[in-house]
Amino acid sequence: MGHGSSGAHTAPSAPDAPDAPRDGMRGRIDRLVREVVKFGAVGGAGVLVNLLVFNFVRHTTDLQVVRASIIATIVAIAFNYVGFRYFTYRDRDKSGRTREMSLFLLFSAVGLVIENGVLYTATYGFGWDSPLQSNIFKFLGIGIGTLFRFWSYRSWVFRALPAREPAPTRAETFLEHEHPTALPRTDGAPAGQR
Repeated sequence: MGHGSSGAHTAPSAPDAPDAPRDGMRGRIDRLVREVVKFGAVGGAGVLVNLLVFNFVRHTTDLQVVRASIIATIVAIAFNYVGFRYFTYRDRDKSGRTREMSLFLLFSAVGLVIENGVLYTATYGFGWDSPLQSNIFKFLGIGIGTLFRFWSYRSWVFRALPAREPAPTRAETFLEHEHPTALPRTDGAPAGQR
C-alpha cells in the first residue's frame, strides 16, 4: 500500500483481482457448510423424534416392528418439514407451497421406503428382531434415507431463489443510451448498421 500526497493509504494495484473467484468459491462453500449444519440440526432432532416415537409405539402396542417404524417416520417427517421450511430453508423460494409440499411428501415417501426397507430386511430377511438390533437398523436406515433426503430437498423441494443480476455500471449504461452503435450487434451485422 502506498501513500498519496495527503498521507492516506491508496488502494493496492491489480494483484488482488485473482482472489475474487476464490472468494466466490469460498462463499459457496461457506453457504453449503451452513446449510449442512442447519439440515443436521433439524435432522438430528428429527432422528430423536423418530427413535422416541418408534420405541414408544413398539413398547406400548402390539404393532409389528416395521409398522411401528412407519408411524415414527411419518411423525418425524411432519416435524422435519416445519424445521426445514422455517429454519434450514427459510430464505428459499416460498411462492409455490402446494408444489413444495407435494414434492416434500413424494421425496419423504421415498426416504420412508429406504429407511424402513433397511429395517424390514434386517428383521424379516435376517431375523434380527431384538430391541437393540431394531434400533441399530432403524438408525442405519435413517442415515441412508437422510442422504437421499438432503439431496432431494435442496435440489427439488426448497429451491434457491434465482440469483440477482448485477446492476449495470455507469459506463455500461452510458454506452447503451448514448452510443448504441458502439456496442457489438448480436445478429451478425456490423455494429454501425441498423
